[in-house]
Formats: sequence, C-alpha cells, structure tokens
Amino acid sequence: MDSGSQRPGPVSEGDPGPSNVTPSSPPATPSRYESQKRRDWTTFLQYLKNHKPPLALSRCSGAHAIEFLKYLDQFGKTKVHVAACPYFGHQQPPSPCACPLKQAWGSLDALIGRLRAAYEENGGRPESNPFAARAVRLYLREVRESQAKARGRPYEKKKRKRPTTVTTVRVDVASSRQNEGDGCNIGDPSYVAEAVPP
Repeated sequence: MDSGSQRPGPVSEGDPGPSNVTPSSPPATPSRYESQKRRDWTTFLQYLKNHKPPLALSRCSGAHAIEFLKYLDQFGKTKVHVAACPYFGHQQPPSPCACPLKQAWGSLDALIGRLRAAYEENGGRPESNPFAARAVRLYLREVRESQAKARGRPYEKKKRKRPTTVTTVRVDVASSRQNEGDGCNIGDPSYVAEAVPP
C-alpha cells in the first residue's frame, strides 16, 4: 500500500484530531462613533475618579453630568460673547474680544447622546441614567439659547429631506400597441413617470 491510499488510524486520546475551526477574522474596526463614545466614557470615568471627593458611578446624578459639561468648557473653542461685550449678538465681530471660549452647544448635545448610550451599554439602568435626566435636557436647552443670542446665530432644526415618490405606470401591452403612433411607448414596462413629491 502506498502512503497516499492509507486510511487514517484511530485517533488516540491525546490527539485532538483535525481542526474544523476556521481561523477567526480580526475584530472589526469600531466605527468613528463607537470610538468616540468609548473615549468619552473613559474621560467621564476619569473625571469621576478625580472628583473631590471621588464619586462612584452608581451615585452619579444629572447634576454631576451638568458639572462635567461645565468642566469641559475650559477646553472649548467656540467664542461666546458675554452680555456686556460690544459684539454680543454679532455674527462676525470686526475685532477680537476677551470673551471666553466654551464648548459649542452641538458638541455638548452630541456628547450627552454618546454618554447616555455608553451608560446603558456598561450596565446602567435607563431609569437611573444621569445623562437622560430632565435637568440635563433643560441645561442643554439653556446653553443653546444663550449661545444663539450671544453669537447672533439662531439654531434651526434641520429639516429632514422627504424622499421623492416614483410612480410606475404599467399598461396592458395589447392596448399600448394600438397607441404606438402617438410617440410615447407607455406599454414598455420600464416606462417610469416623473418623480412626484408627496
């Protein structure tokens, strides 16, 4: 018997036998949103750890979430004019001023959305989510309104684009052949009427 036609012998107890396991593919790269959410969550946990006195996540409230947002203002890049500033309410001030830089409302709103999701993904109960607290929503609304006044730029809700409706016209082929001379081949199943908004 040649070696190519030999049958494999019985598998011994120490031999695991042939592997049916396919090599696993490398883990998928997390999306930009997921990466940012993880960084935000890590930053918040670090904030709690450095809090004086240190604060456990289980004891965190909406007030602590607002305190965190205010803490982040020191890293902001958006000029927010104070009421006494001569450029208060001007969209494009002609010269620099000493008004503070703060976090933009849109950035804070997006951050709270990511932290709200991260809290629940890390075992927090939705009913105790500090980022979903009414006080946080009211604070964000107040920030939005005050920044809109200070910068002279009202925030407008983005209007969702409505999808256009396409109407397909199908006609009996026999009746369309009678109308072949009119220049419009409406019997062709690929004929599609113009898009009509709803």
